[in-house]
Amino acid sequence: MPRILALDYGRKRTGIAVTDDLQIIASGLTTVDTAQLFPFLVDYFKKEDVRKVLIGEPKQMNGLPSESAPLVAAFVVQFQAAFPDIVVERVDERFTSKMAFQTMIDSGLSKKQRQNKGLVDEIAATILLQDYLSRKMI
Repeated sequence: MPRILALDYGRKRTGIAVTDDLQIIASGLTTVDTAQLFPFLVDYFKKEDVRKVLIGEPKQMNGLPSESAPLVAAFVVQFQAAFPDIVVERVDERFTSKMAFQTMIDSGLSKKQRQNKGLVDEIAATILLQDYLSRKMI
């Protein structure tokens, strides 16, 4: 079975998570500087069979697009042009960063470790992907 990749896209860095081969478990993969995201993805897609990518859709609490929504929308257009054979699915990413930070606290990470914004982005992508997998199994 092909893997599913999730991206928590940001202006500076992008958190990336991926499923196992059976699409049961989401695991954090890495955080990449957004400027290096396309070269990273080209290399990753050569090595791994990925047919679907989830991309977080930034929204405000009232459900309207957040101020970063146009940035992410532009990325989605570029992604689809670069990788036309990969299905893109937008997923509501509200609360994922807060949940990621709480996960770090619950895991006993030190205050210094919790300041690692790249780790927050990777965990947020993992939460986004695991939530998607959980809903898919219902």
